Amino acid sequence: MNERTSARPLAESGEILADGRIRVVIESVKPEVDAGRFPIKRVVGETVEVEADIFTDGHDAVRGIVCYRHAGETTWREIEMKSLANDRFHGEFEVQELGRYRYTVLAWVDHFLSWRNELARRVDAADIAIAAQVGADLIAQAATRAQGAEAELLQGWSRRLREQRDASTLKHIGLDEELWLLMARHADRSLASSYTHELEVVVDRPLARFSAWYEFFPRSCATKPGAHGTFRDCEPRLDYAAQLGFDVVYLPPIHPIGRAQRKGPNNSLTARPSDPGSPWAIGSAEGGHTAVHPQLGTLDDFRWFVAKARERELEVALDIAYQCAPDHPYVTEHPEWFRWRPDNTVQYAENPPKKYQDIYPFNFESEQWQELWHELESVLEFWIAESIHIFRVDNPHTKPFPFWEWAIDEIKRKYPHVIFLAEAFTRPKVMHRLAKLGFTQSYTYFAWRNSKHEIADYFTELTRGPGREYFRPNCWPNTPDILTEYLQFGGRPAFMTRLVLAATLSASYGIYGPAFELMESDPREAGSEEYLDSEKYQIRLWDLDQPGSLRHFVARLNRIRRENAALQSDWTLAFHSTDNDSLLCYSKSGTAGDDSLMLMVANLDPHHVQSGWIDLPLGALGLDAGQAFQAHDLLSGARFLWRGPRNYVSLDPQTAPAHIFRLRRRVRSERDFDYFL
Repeated sequence: MNERTSARPLAESGEILADGRIRVVIESVKPEVDAGRFPIKRVVGETVEVEADIFTDGHDAVRGIVCYRHAGETTWREIEMKSLANDRFHGEFEVQELGRYRYTVLAWVDHFLSWRNELARRVDAADIAIAAQVGADLIAQAATRAQGAEAELLQGWSRRLREQRDASTLKHIGLDEELWLLMARHADRSLASSYTHELEVVVDRPLARFSAWYEFFPRSCATKPGAHGTFRDCEPRLDYAAQLGFDVVYLPPIHPIGRAQRKGPNNSLTARPSDPGSPWAIGSAEGGHTAVHPQLGTLDDFRWFVAKARERELEVALDIAYQCAPDHPYVTEHPEWFRWRPDNTVQYAENPPKKYQDIYPFNFESEQWQELWHELESVLEFWIAESIHIFRVDNPHTKPFPFWEWAIDEIKRKYPHVIFLAEAFTRPKVMHRLAKLGFTQSYTYFAWRNSKHEIADYFTELTRGPGREYFRPNCWPNTPDILTEYLQFGGRPAFMTRLVLAATLSASYGIYGPAFELMESDPREAGSEEYLDSEKYQIRLWDLDQPGSLRHFVARLNRIRRENAALQSDWTLAFHSTDNDSLLCYSKSGTAGDDSLMLMVANLDPHHVQSGWIDLPLGALGLDAGQAFQAHDLLSGARFLWRGPRNYVSLDPQTAPAHIFRLRRRVRSERDFDYFL
């Protein structure tokens, strides 16, 4: 990929070009989100592939370039665009630094290229002689735009065209590749067209694209029944999460919990003095959003916890919930930040029929909204100073869009490595708007997509639709708020299947544990997705060594993800035909420089054996239809020798509800299953 720099200023966004001699049209630029209103997303080392329709009147040749620069640079770098078909051009550049890049497209009529193309078609000697003089003038003009040795070289080429008389030699000179490269570097761009927008790309660290999250409650990490866990009690849980192969440990709110209107077990309105309350009811006399719950320890204890996590190559994510318990200091110090009812009480949170008497939402329409914004942004700054660089944001869809755009931009400008996960199970357009505004990753509807067609349609939309440029999915089969019907009634096979799906359909996924690996499946009541004896309202004592735990299955799955690069991104996901709607078949392939090929087959029926034929597009997968290929199941270790596009699978949910195959494109023989990379 050749590139050069240019100090030429691009047209300002929205500027009307007044010079009627500017003839090139640039339109349908991709990727572009809402006419450039929002940036696209990439991670360090990824490529931005830019395409545009570029054309002009008549038959003149046009050239286009992608201009790009990091926000910290003043000089534009340039990549030549290649012509595809039907006036479509393509160019690409690699993003190598965190932060924001800007990019746009510049194009112009290239008179020398037009001349060169015509010269190649000329056969009459007189025509060639006249054309040579025109070319000599164009080259002489280019020499005035060049400097030093290249200017002298161009002057020499111009003289050769003027002095030579033989038509064959003139044509040979005019079509010389070295001359073309010189002229391309010094093209006349005085009448170039600029695309109407300078577009942006936000560049995150690789963990934004590929990550495995493990959520647990620190207060449930004590080893004695009824005891309140502390940060220092959590060290064995950190060992456990690291052994399972997770990258991120995510903690629900760690702040003081309000006593007023505290909820009891199973969200009851009556709490006993010993009931710990919900961590999302933030704030008490001990402090608010920048304080640590005294029963968890001190701020020094939290720093110790973060350091211990780092020793195990785990990163800590904190829950950010912008809401208050009735006795949060904000309520008395800043009553203007809340909605007051006619009876002189603060309006608590409601989502009928649900009521959250222990939570007061902020009033973002307060006259003092600017002070509120700055205070909430300072909460993020506080925890970043305590080495927290990942935030899972609770219910961001209940706060104003302008606030999130401002707050995330403020943080990312100073700390471009910070990651924000949006916990917004809401309407699709709202979820997408939050992603556009700056959230790095987003929760999805995965938990409620169960059938073959629901899953295929939804993930095709996520990975092939226009939203993929800004919406990074993070799939969770369960959360403290979500125990789906599928998990309630599907038993062990349901948990295993949903884990495989979450971890292989999406490059980022998470589980709420130990409830997941211990297969907690009892709802609070029939028809509810709330857990019975939910950890949100009470302390639980977990037996991590419980027989039948899925911990080893989770560890194997995370190891497979780490060892196979094809599972570490989303855009290569492709679904394949099966003759049984209970079987879901899909693949992921490696990106540039990686030829790995993964094929997953899952039995979506947790109760019955399901079998059938899968159809693979061998050519699209890079498999030779005339050769056998090996399918190595990384879950069981079994190896199969397959031929042709149609192959038979049978999955018993009680023993193996899914296959994760690594496909090898060549095998030596049917007797020898060794493979070539």
